[in-house]
This record gives sequence, structure tokens and C-alpha cells, in this order.
Amino acid sequence: MLDDYVMKILLSTISARRANLTGPAGELFELYLSRSARLVPSSHRSFASEKELLAYTDEVASRTRPMLLLTDSQGQQLTSREIANVLGSVQASGTQQLILAIGPADGWSPMALSRADKVVAFGRITLPHELAAVVAAEQLYRALTIRAGHPYHSGH
Repeated sequence: MLDDYVMKILLSTISARRANLTGPAGELFELYLSRSARLVPSSHRSFASEKELLAYTDEVASRTRPMLLLTDSQGQQLTSREIANVLGSVQASGTQQLILAIGPADGWSPMALSRADKVVAFGRITLPHELAAVVAAEQLYRALTIRAGHPYHSGH
């Protein structure tokens, strides 16, 4: 584990059609998520709609409100080290849960974007939903390994 206090990470996807990623994308997603879970408690949940995700963030608030980090092509572009720094800041704040969310196919609504604590982009390109989820899972794992001093990030 990375520090004395460990927050939980939920990597969420919005899909009205399927609850889990399938095929090669699903396999890669699960690979990186399972690797992340070795470092901090990490899980996946699919929501049928953005509305369901936002309701969930209201329901799970316990001691602290979850931090909501949305991915969007218009968000802030961060390096892997900067993503690691964001995770460190969230953890240092005492936040119990970070929700990293891949949005619906038609993008986030203005309301969802206004509820986000941070909006990040994996570049300005539009990615298929499944590929965006794989990129998010890999970057989450990479950020956690950077914070842990693991050599995964070195030279990549």
C-alpha cells in the first residue's frame, strides 16, 4: 500500500447498453484495474446514465464527499506524473473515495461538468468508450506506481 491512509478508487463507466467491457478492451481494462488494486483498493462500476453516477456520488458520501474526476476531451491535459500528483493531493486531503469516470458516448452534460472536482483529458482526440476506459485504467495504474516508486513508469 502507498501510505498509512488509503483512499478507495472507483473507475466508473457510463453505458446504457452493457455493464462490463468485453473482448480485448475488457481484458486490458481488468488487467490494469487488478494491478491498481494491489496498490490501493480499486474497483469498477458501470452506470446506465450520468444521472445514476451523480446520484451514487451523493449516496456514498460518508465522512468525506467523494472526489469526482471526469474525463473529457476538453478537460485539462496532464502528464502521468501530474496525474500521480493529483492522486497524492486527493489522498492527502483525507478524501475516502476518488471516482474516476469515463463519460457517456455523447459527452458530459454541463451539470455533470459543474459537479466535477476536476476534468481531465487524455488528449484532444475522441476515443471510443472502451479505449478511453483502458487508457484511464492504465494511467491510474501508472500514477499509482509513480507514487509507490515502482519502476513501471521508468523509461516509458
